[in-house]
Amino acid sequence: MTASSTRRTTVAHSRTAAVGAIAVAGALLLTACGDQTDKSSSDSTSESSASAAPLAGKLPADIKSAGVIKVGSDIAYPPVEYMESGKAVGIDPDIADALGKQLGVKFDFQNGKFDQLIVGLQSKRFNVIMSAMNDTKDRQEGVDSDTGKKVGDGIDFVDYFTAGTSILVQKGNPKNIKSLDDLCGKVVALQKGTTSEGIAKAQSTKCKEDGKKAITLQTFDTDPEALLRLKQGASVADLNDFPVAAYNAKTSGGGNDFEVVGEQIEAGPYGIGVSKSNTQLRDALQAAMSAIIENGEYKKILEKWNVTDGAVTEAKINGGS
Repeated sequence: MTASSTRRTTVAHSRTAAVGAIAVAGALLLTACGDQTDKSSSDSTSESSASAAPLAGKLPADIKSAGVIKVGSDIAYPPVEYMESGKAVGIDPDIADALGKQLGVKFDFQNGKFDQLIVGLQSKRFNVIMSAMNDTKDRQEGVDSDTGKKVGDGIDFVDYFTAGTSILVQKGNPKNIKSLDDLCGKVVALQKGTTSEGIAKAQSTKCKEDGKKAITLQTFDTDPEALLRLKQGASVADLNDFPVAAYNAKTSGGGNDFEVVGEQIEAGPYGIGVSKSNTQLRDALQAAMSAIIENGEYKKILEKWNVTDGAVTEAKINGGS
C-alpha cells in the first residue's frame, strides 16, 4: 500500500488461445483434404491474432504458454481491489484486464496478506504483485524499513499510479484531528506492513522528540479490521491510501461513518512488483502499461473510479524513492 491517492481486481480475459485452437483445428482439417487454404487468408488470420494481443511476443515463453499471470494481492482494499459476488474487482483488476488484452494473457488474482506478498513473489507463488503497493527504495533493495537492515533481494516495480496517505476519522471529527501531530498520545488503527504503518511509526518518534506522548499503534492484517476499530471509537484515526480513505468516507454507513481530514502525506507511485530475476516479464508489463496509457484505456479506467488525480503519464521502472 502506499501513502497517496488511490489503491488496491478484475481479471483480464483473453480469447487468443481459444481462437488459436480453432484455427489449428481448421488448418488440419483442410490439410487432410488437400491444401485448399488461401495464403492471403492465412496471413490475414495471423495478423488479426497479433493485433488482438500486440505485445504477446514480449512475454517469457512459460507465461505465454500458460496464458496466465498469477497476481498476489490483498483483495480487501476498495476501491483498489476488493471482492464482489465472488470476483476480484476494482482499479487494479481493471488495469490488469487492460494489460492482459495487450499481452494475450489472463491476470489471475490470488488473495493473500499484504505483508506476505513479497515473500510469496520470491517463493514463486505469484508471478507479480498488484496490490496498491508503494514503489519504495527499501522494497526495491530488500531493506526492512523498521531496522534498516537488508532482509532480501528486493523486487522491481512497474509504476502505474500515484497516491498518498490520508487520515480517516469518525464522521464529525469528534477528536478534532487535523494533522499527524494531533495523533500524539492517541490510539491509531491501521493495516500492518503498509507505508501507512511506517508513517505512523515515524510520527510516533517525532511525538516523543517533541516532548509528547507516543502514538499507540494497533495493527491488523486487513484494513477493514482497522476501520472497524475506528468505527467503534476504539481508535481516533486510521491511516490508509487516499483513494481508499475517500472511498470509505463516501460509502461506509451511507457516508455517515467516516471523513478524511488534512492533506495527503508523502504521495508516491504504486508499482506492479516483479522478481528481479524476471526482467523479461517486467519489461513486457512496462510495454503493456505504456500502450494503455497511449491508447486511452488507462484514462477510461481512472475516470470510471473517479481517481484521475492519481494518473501517471509514464510507466517508469523503479521510479519510487
